[in-house]
Amino acid sequence: MALSTAFTKLLGVGHPIALAPMGGSAGGALAAAVSRGGGLGLLGGGNGDREWLARELAIVAEGTAKPWGVGFLSWAIDVGAVERVLVHNPRAVMLSFGDPRPFAGRIRDAGVALVVQVTDLEEARQAVDVGADVIVAQGTESGGHGARRGRSTLPFVPVVVDLVAPVPVLAAGGIADGRGVAAALALGAAGALVGTRFQATAESLVDASTIKAIIEGRGVDTERNSVLDIARGSRWPSKYTARTLGHPYLDQWRGREAELAADPQAKRAYQDAVERGDLPPLPVWAGEAVDLITDLPSAADLVATLAAQAEDVLARAGRY
Repeated sequence: MALSTAFTKLLGVGHPIALAPMGGSAGGALAAAVSRGGGLGLLGGGNGDREWLARELAIVAEGTAKPWGVGFLSWAIDVGAVERVLVHNPRAVMLSFGDPRPFAGRIRDAGVALVVQVTDLEEARQAVDVGADVIVAQGTESGGHGARRGRSTLPFVPVVVDLVAPVPVLAAGGIADGRGVAAALALGAAGALVGTRFQATAESLVDASTIKAIIEGRGVDTERNSVLDIARGSRWPSKYTARTLGHPYLDQWRGREAELAADPQAKRAYQDAVERGDLPPLPVWAGEAVDLITDLPSAADLVATLAAQAEDVLARAGRY
């Protein structure tokens, strides 16, 4: 059976699976491959860097004739970044982590689907108010950035589904195989937004050492923290922390974030260690489902595998 949902019908995609628009990972080749596979590929537009977007938008536009989109960090962009993307006719634009109101109207006026990621119920209500066509409910199991005081995916998703109905919801956080996709649908979501699993694919922009760390990683080794954002001089709002695999600087400064923030020499030491190659240039963003990642497929094949697994799980569950 094909898994047809409100999300697949709205976006015109074959499977209820979307690529999380991960900065540094979800480039044009990965987004295009996910879309070719029948999911919705979302380019990781991050802070709207003009040069990066110009390069990767060309790659995704040339790489697929199927629907694709772009994701941005709401706190880090301006309207110009959105305008530059809209001229490429994406099917969707996703806004995460911050106020979507300065950009929502322009996206909807362009006839582009507005996807808003939320980490709490206040954000979910705001997403409805700005006219989101799809809402992503992100649980704390997710890799990368999320709410400091969020809720786990299992209880959070159905609460959001009930709150925002009839707007379709995608579940995010801790989903790395077809069982997770099936679980999202069972919770009332119209699909799943998948991140860490797609980092370990042939088209991902991450380097070989990061892929190796993900394949060998364990969920118990992940931790949500702000230490690495502080050390890197990142401007992420304090509301959001990041789930990563272990890191030497995290071990050194865990629980001493205020001290680290006030110590310019410690932050300089971090940058010096990165420049010497003693530390990786970026943390390894990874969610709690990282244990389930054991191979390096093409992203298009992975979409098909996730969909087939989900169909099988739901068919077997229907026999109980």
